[in-house]
Order: sequence, then C-alpha cells, then structure tokens
Amino acid sequence: MLMLSGRVVRKSDIVSDSNEPSLFSLSTNANLPPPLRDKKAYLARDSSHIPSGFKHYFLLPGASPEGLPAEKTTLLGSEFDYFGDGDIVNLMPGGRIRSLFRANSSHNSILLTEQCNHYCLMCSQPPKNVDDSWLLAEAFEVIKMIPRETKEIGFTGGEPTIYGYEFLKLLQHTKSWLPQTSLHVLSNGRAFADEAYSKAYAEVQHPDLMIGIPIYSADASIHDYVVQSKGAFDETVRGVLNLKRFGQRVEIRVVIHKQTCEGLIELASFISRNLLFVDQVALMGLEHIGFARANIDTLWVDPIEYKDQLSEAVKILTSYGIRTAVYNHPLCLINSDVFPVYVKSISDWKNEYAKECDPCRRKSECGGFFSSGIRNGYSQSITPFL
Repeated sequence: MLMLSGRVVRKSDIVSDSNEPSLFSLSTNANLPPPLRDKKAYLARDSSHIPSGFKHYFLLPGASPEGLPAEKTTLLGSEFDYFGDGDIVNLMPGGRIRSLFRANSSHNSILLTEQCNHYCLMCSQPPKNVDDSWLLAEAFEVIKMIPRETKEIGFTGGEPTIYGYEFLKLLQHTKSWLPQTSLHVLSNGRAFADEAYSKAYAEVQHPDLMIGIPIYSADASIHDYVVQSKGAFDETVRGVLNLKRFGQRVEIRVVIHKQTCEGLIELASFISRNLLFVDQVALMGLEHIGFARANIDTLWVDPIEYKDQLSEAVKILTSYGIRTAVYNHPLCLINSDVFPVYVKSISDWKNEYAKECDPCRRKSECGGFFSSGIRNGYSQSITPFL
C-alpha cells in the first residue's frame, strides 16, 4: 500500500513560514530547458547531477542537499520513493505532503470535499461537517498541471454536488484543460433530481464523462437505511432519470454486503425493468475502511456466501443487454460464469494479496484485496488456482 500523505523529513523554510499549501509538478529531467524549470520541482534520487534553476527541490534519501538553497529544498523519506516525473504534490504548512496525481497510474481520483448529505453505513470516506472548499480551489489548480495525455481521472468526495454550480464550473474547466481525458464522477445523484441542475450538467457537453451513482436495493427503505437518509432512494432514481433524459452517461454502483446481498437479484430485475437505459452497472465488493470497520458486524458477509446471487444478478443484467462489471472481488470467490464481466479494479495504491495467493497461477488476472481487507480480515475461502 502506497502512502499518499505524510510528513517530510525536513521542510523548506519558505513553506514553513507560509500558511498556504504549495502545489508542485515534479520533474526528473535534468536536461529540462531552463525556461521551463521555474515552473517545476526537481525530484532527485541521488546527487550525481542536480541541475539549477528549478522552482523547488525534493530529495529522496539517496540525494544530498549540499549546495542547494535551504529555502527551496525538502527532504523526503523512503516511503515516497514512488514519486515520479509528472506527479503533482501538495507541500502543506507544518511539513506534510500529499500526493495528488501520479503520472504512471491509471487510478487518479481528486477528492473535492469530505462533506456529504449521506451517512452510508460502509462509507470509506466518512463525511465531515467542515468548510473544505479549499479542496475545490485546489482541484482547479491541479487540473491545469495534469499532463494533457492523461487518459482518465476521477472526481470523488464526499458529495461533489454539494458545491452546486461551482462543481459544474470545475467540469467545464476540466473539459477546457484536458479535452481528451476521460472523466468519472462519483455522486449519490440526488442533486440531479433538480431538472434544471441536470440540464446545466448536460450543457457542459463534456465529450467523455460518466457519473457513478449508487442504488443499493430495489426496496426504497433498505436503500435509505444503507445511506442513512430518508427519501434518498426516490431522489436518486429521479436524478438518474433526469440525467438520462438529457443524454448523460450513468453508471449504477452497488456495494454488496450483508444488507444488500439478499436483495441483489431483485435489484438486478428492478434495474433491468426500470433503468434499462443506464450505461453500466458495477457490482462491487466491500472495502473494510472508514464506517465499514465500525459497522463490520452489520455489513460483513463472506463473498463465497453470495456468489450464486451474484451470478444470477449478472445473468439478468447481461440478458437485457446492460453492460455489467464486477469489481473488488478475488477471482476465486466468484463463479466462472462471472469471469467475462470481471474487472481487476482495486486502485494500485491500496491493492494487496493474501499469503494464500502466492502460488496462484491466475494472480496476475485477479484484483486481490483492499489493503484494509488484508489488515482487518478477509474470506477464509480463498482457493488459489493451481
């Protein structure tokens, strides 16, 4: 598991004297033309040749700060050895650093807020009632620094639509700066029950945008219980209908756990009858982090126990021509009839494998586990393919 944030070994004087975070795009190119260097931070792994003229210097343990200006130099621990060319980091007051974008990763999501109007039982990013609009401002700046050739990024929260029309401005901004980059947004969908807001979202006319919206049950009361918000089911469904009315791409996301697995087949039938026009349905395993850990007795069920329901749900959805994907499950805990829609999906920075997986000949095809699952307990039904 990669550490995406932590403390630096030594912070620069400039950053320590400032109350404002500093965004840096990293470069490992010692031959970068001098006119471009003052817009980049140089990342050094050793001291063989550290060029002059860069906006800032980040030194990994193999590099020496000798001869570099202290006010522009930050020392990093070995836990940040994964930093690379094109990455974007935020050096914050107090000597903390956050990884915001990794150029060599296909799993880049930008956190826009920790505020939310849901309180989901299994939320991996528990909501906070704070003004964190600085995250939205940061996102506007990060977008301008992301390499133009980036294939895909995501926006997540909390609930991004908490910002109302400011969030739509971010979508337009992203379209302008990254016109060829696919964009995936995670939202509970309730804001789109407002037809005017859905229309404004559509008017951004992003060429490659999909929004992932959760529906956890065909029974409104169960969905509302899972998200801890009365009336959520009705507003979410109206939001999906409005988005599709305006021709927008929508993915339905279903996290499978003890509260949702028994109704999985009924939910697949509900979607097939009533939301046939959605662009994808993602059936997802549980991540053991955030509220899921606190509610583990209410949520945990071994995936082996619902594998037949999962197979039937996939069968129903695909028989109606709905694109279906199964995420966040070890390959050995699903039936073979699900293999055609299986996706190796867990983000690389929080993906691990159990010791039982070592001899498996299909390990390279398998999504494995969330790191939190390895730490906090996982299925004892793991059976490596030999």
